Amino acid sequence: MSLLSPEQIVVEQKANLHTSLGLANTALESFQKLVGLNVQAVKSMLFESQDAVRGALSVKDPQELAALQARLMQPTAEKVRSYSRQALAIVAATQTEFAKVAGAQYEAHNRRVQTLVDSVAQTAPAGSEATIAALKSTITATNTLYGTVQRATRHAVEVTESNLNAAAAATSKATQQAVEQASRAARK
Repeated sequence: MSLLSPEQIVVEQKANLHTSLGLANTALESFQKLVGLNVQAVKSMLFESQDAVRGALSVKDPQELAALQARLMQPTAEKVRSYSRQALAIVAATQTEFAKVAGAQYEAHNRRVQTLVDSVAQTAPAGSEATIAALKSTITATNTLYGTVQRATRHAVEVTESNLNAAAAATSKATQQAVEQASRAARK
C-alpha cells in the first residue's frame, strides 16, 4: 500500500483549495444575482405603489376604486410569477454547478479508492481474497447509492419547479377571475 508523498499532499491541498474557492465564488455570484433581483423588485414595487396611491387619491367613487384595484391586481400576479421564476433559475443554476463539482470530486475520490484497493489486492497475503471482494462490493454499493441519490435530487428539483409553475398558474388564474369579478362589480 502506498501513502501520499509530501508533494502529492501539497498538490491535493492546492486542488482542494482551488475547488473551495470556486464554490465560494459561485455562491457569491448567486447571492449577488439574488440581491440584484430583490433590489429590482423592491424598486419596481415602490414606484408602482406610488402610482397606485396617486391613482387611488384621484378616485371619485367606490366603483372607480374597485376598477383601479382590478387593473392593478393582474400585473402584480404576473410580476410575482416572474420573480419566482427568476429566483428559481438562479438557485437551480447554483445547485447544478455545485452538483457538477460534487460529482467531479466524487469521481476523483472513487478513482483514488479504487487504485488503493487494487494496490492492496496486489500486495495482500494469500487468503485475503474475501476481504478484497468485500471492499470492491462496498465500492460498487456506494457508487449505486450515489447514483440513486443524484437521480432523487434531480427529481426533487424538477418536482419543486413543476409545483412552483402550477402554483403560479393557479394564482394567475385566480387573480384573473378576481379582476373580472371586480370589473363586473365596478360596472354595476
